[in-house]
Amino acid sequence: MNDPTAPTPLATTIVDSPIGPLTLVASDAGLRAVLWPDERTGRVPLDGPSRDDPGHPVLAIAATQFDEWFRGERTRFDLPLDPVGTDFQRRVWTALTAIDFGETSTYGAVAEVVTGDRGRARAVGAAIGRNPLSIVVPCHRVVGADGSLTGFAGGLDVKRRLLDHEAGEAALPFP
Repeated sequence: MNDPTAPTPLATTIVDSPIGPLTLVASDAGLRAVLWPDERTGRVPLDGPSRDDPGHPVLAIAATQFDEWFRGERTRFDLPLDPVGTDFQRRVWTALTAIDFGETSTYGAVAEVVTGDRGRARAVGAAIGRNPLSIVVPCHRVVGADGSLTGFAGGLDVKRRLLDHEAGEAALPFP
C-alpha cells in the first residue's frame, strides 16, 4: 500500500539556455520547478528524492518548449504543471499566465485580478517571489507601479534580458 504522505519522486534535467543552465524538475503529474544556476535554498521546496532523467516525458516536453521559447518560436508554454504552493500562491501564479508574451503588468494590477484589491500588491509580490516555475509562469513580466524592474529570482539583469527578448529588442543567442 502506498503511503500518501511519502515524498513524491522527482526527475531532473539540466537544459542549456542563453541565460545559463536551467534545472528542470518534474513529478509524474507535471513540471514542478525551474531552478536558476545559483538558486538560493528555500525559494522552491522540493519534497522528494530526485534522479537525473532527461527522458522523463514532462522534462522532454519542457526542454523542447524552452528551446523553442528562447529561439522566438514559442510565446506560451503548453505542458502539465505541478507547482507546490498555497491556494493563494497558486491563484497568483495562474493569474501570471494570463500576461501575454511581450506585455507587462504591475503587482497592483495582478492583485486586483486575484483579490479585487490593488492594495494587496505586497501579498501578491510575496507569492510571485515563491513562483517555482520561472519563465513558464512568467513572473518576469511583473514590474513596479512606476514600470521599474523589481525582484526576480534569476536577477534583474536576466529579467531585463527576458523582457527585451519578448519585446523583440534583443536576441537571446545560445552561447
